[in-house]
Amino acid sequence: MKNGSLRSFTELVAWQKCRVLRKAISKLSKELPSEEKFRLTDQIIRSSRGPCANIAEGYGRYHENDNARFCRMAKGSLNETKDHLTAAYDEEYISKKVLKQHWALAEEALRVVNGYVNYLKRMGGPDQHLAEPPQPYGQEEDIFTEPPTDLEDGEADEDMGSTA
Repeated sequence: MKNGSLRSFTELVAWQKCRVLRKAISKLSKELPSEEKFRLTDQIIRSSRGPCANIAEGYGRYHENDNARFCRMAKGSLNETKDHLTAAYDEEYISKKVLKQHWALAEEALRVVNGYVNYLKRMGGPDQHLAEPPQPYGQEEDIFTEPPTDLEDGEADEDMGSTA
């Protein structure tokens, strides 16, 4: 982070922790049985994607109360993900070790999201409109990598049926 302010929601440690869980769940979901594709697999993927999306949306609301509200929704999705992990364990799709590893990621994300919500509460006031914390929060990380080299640069856009 430069100059003590955030340029993007991607610099929020809360978003970063949720992203770690999202990526772990994505990998785990590929190992679930194919008959669960439109049941448990779909549900756990959706619930693990929710926290990042909610934190990003809350950050873009530019008011600490809205931001905190979206963070509370993120916490709900994190708990939902934990429940889906429990279902996967109960159905014997994952081991106790895998359950504990993913559970720990969810707990860590919850801890940091709770901290961010508390921060927003402390910083807010009736006339406060925060786009980002005035004090350092989070740590700058390069989260984006170069695109795969096998992607084509794309040819000229084809006419998608428009008459213009």
